[in-house]
Amino acid sequence: MEDKRESLDDVVSQLRPGMTVGIGGWGSRRKPMAAVRAILRSGVDDLTVVSYGGPDVGLLLAAGRVRKVVFGFVTLDSIALDPWFRAARQAGSIEVMELDEGMLYLGLLAASWRVPFLPTRAGLGSDVMRVNPLLRTVRSPYGVPGEEAEELVAVPALPLDAAFVHVNRADSNGNGQVLGPDPYFDDLFLGAAASRRFMTAEKVVAPGELLDSGPLQSIVVTRLSTDAVVECPLGAHFTSCLPDYGREEDLQRRYVAAAAEETSWASFSARYLDSSEEGYLAAVREDYGAAPAGRGEP
Repeated sequence: MEDKRESLDDVVSQLRPGMTVGIGGWGSRRKPMAAVRAILRSGVDDLTVVSYGGPDVGLLLAAGRVRKVVFGFVTLDSIALDPWFRAARQAGSIEVMELDEGMLYLGLLAASWRVPFLPTRAGLGSDVMRVNPLLRTVRSPYGVPGEEAEELVAVPALPLDAAFVHVNRADSNGNGQVLGPDPYFDDLFLGAAASRRFMTAEKVVAPGELLDSGPLQSIVVTRLSTDAVVECPLGAHFTSCLPDYGREEDLQRRYVAAAAEETSWASFSARYLDSSEEGYLAAVREDYGAAPAGRGEP
């Protein structure tokens, strides 16, 4: 079988301005942060980002890489709102498509199934229709004779040009394993992209060795839905990647505080973002110990 191991820079080099990029994980949990940092270094911009957002969205906004965000929320979990996303929304400086969590799920699922939309009752009678005037409703083709057919929201498919997810373990063929309590919707982000389906992992093992770490059910990504796999120790840091490590709460608080002022943000960026991934890891280890394990996870 094909060996799909590539470098982080190699996979990010496949991005182009104007692409729609899906980022897996949830809030400040198991985000492919090493990939996000590589995108920052690459300079690619004018992106549409689709995400159950956290600091992935915030960092890309801070660097001016984003034109539009499609989101269910953008939160740091233990801190309610990402500061860069909040500032962009208040200033109206980005385009947005705001959906509830279930509608975003259906949009990814529709793209994965290669259908143009999926119907739902979610959103009916709510402001989600008002803030998304392009959303349409459909009438059910089924129903009780003599009664009006039910009206449903038609959630449009959210096809992606590229997708990034992060897992605990992967094998060199592109199968991915999640050892934490929730797989989120990482498989759908990969399914919604026709190509450029990238998975980073804390550790990449030989084919057949994933079952040494957990049961078959923990292998939630198959090699059929990945184009490349990258070994990235601490690749979700400063978000969590349970059970390998929790969220680095102190660094998350420093991120939020730094966003409040230009000079402090320049200092934060110089320390953690402007060098290579090796430079980021060296700074983290110097500040938080030889093997950061996270200081908290609600």
